[in-house]
Amino acid sequence: MRSPIPDYLAEALESVEADNSGETADYIPELAAANPERLAVALCTEDGRLYSQGGVDVAFSIQSISKPFVYALALADRGFDEVMEKVSVEPSGDPFNEISFEEGTGRPLNPMVNAGAITTHTLAGPRDATPPERASRIIDGLSAFAGRRLQIDENVYESEISTAYRNRALANMLRANGMIDDEPLDAVTGYTRQCALLVTVEDLALMAATLANGGVNPVTEVPVVPARVVRQVLSVMATCGMYDGSGHWMTEVGVPAKSGVAGGLIGALPGQAGIATFSPRLDSHGNSVRGVDLFRRFTTDMGMHLMEVPPPGPSVVRGRRLVGDGDNAVQVVSLQGGIRFSGAERVLRELEDDPLTQKSVAISLMRVATVGPVARRMLLEAVRRLTLDGHDVYLIDPDGVLHDPDPGDGGRVTVVSSYDDLADLRKAEP
Repeated sequence: MRSPIPDYLAEALESVEADNSGETADYIPELAAANPERLAVALCTEDGRLYSQGGVDVAFSIQSISKPFVYALALADRGFDEVMEKVSVEPSGDPFNEISFEEGTGRPLNPMVNAGAITTHTLAGPRDATPPERASRIIDGLSAFAGRRLQIDENVYESEISTAYRNRALANMLRANGMIDDEPLDAVTGYTRQCALLVTVEDLALMAATLANGGVNPVTEVPVVPARVVRQVLSVMATCGMYDGSGHWMTEVGVPAKSGVAGGLIGALPGQAGIATFSPRLDSHGNSVRGVDLFRRFTTDMGMHLMEVPPPGPSVVRGRRLVGDGDNAVQVVSLQGGIRFSGAERVLRELEDDPLTQKSVAISLMRVATVGPVARRMLLEAVRRLTLDGHDVYLIDPDGVLHDPDPGDGGRVTVVSSYDDLADLRKAEP
């Protein structure tokens, strides 16, 4: 069977193609001359399946879409405390190039506006990195997100640096406020080259999918940044990624996103997919007009909004039954689905409200797909307490979803792969 997803994406492109509103970025000559009719979309799932339509082979400069990825590198390289000391995470409500800083500290308000992005550029790599070494770190890092080696468009760089007077002013103020240690011109030069990296819409979809996949590139399977860094980056993208239109975007579209003035736009839906669009005409906020329209459609059609509550699924507690008879009988509690905090709480509630009566008890995870880290701790604590209450506890876990099942002080658990293994083990026990 041929997947209908490419057809859906092609239909989505056709639905916005007639919208000729907006203008290319006229303050950067190379971008002003871009073909305004270019249009493309790509979707990459969290396990690396790529779907795309339109001008997918067209390369364009990444521009501000580089900001969340360089922010991720800075957090990974320097740690949260050092980065937060230099760049806040508050929405600015201002355009991307506004000259505004946090009152009292002089910090840029967030890493998605230019002042914050120039600062985070200087924080990528080790503390003693030279500007060329930092540039190499950023190119290497963004290439790892994209799964291929990225190159700088020197024409875009020259065009942009020749008109970067406002960014030079920002860099001078950052140096005066003690937020950067670099010479201001070096910081602006490096940041501008970062923005001139060439990408395709498929590159961007994979980069976004790497964020959606917890920092691991789903195609190359290379860990690029830690999951904790990704959580921070996606949070800032959700509140600040679309500049002074971020609040409207989050309420209407509801996906952590970032735009670039070359016409690119990405969205990362945690645990599901990365999506990218490309269309050079921009609205008054500097966001792609047709790209925004496409994301509105995707949210409506695919239920992508993070705050959209899914209908309740089946209870995580599938049921109870007695396996075996006589002295070999085991009371089994069968669980199902993906277990996170709320599911684990339901298990604990079940065990408290209707206590197990058999001395030998088992928790079956045969129908469980995943166990989140908090749920794992909660289930292991349940095992520990069952042991302290006098039960012999078994875990039926053929796929090892409850990894390293150590219930801690006083707890004991025996792991088996099937009901047959459990029965054989019980018969062999004295």
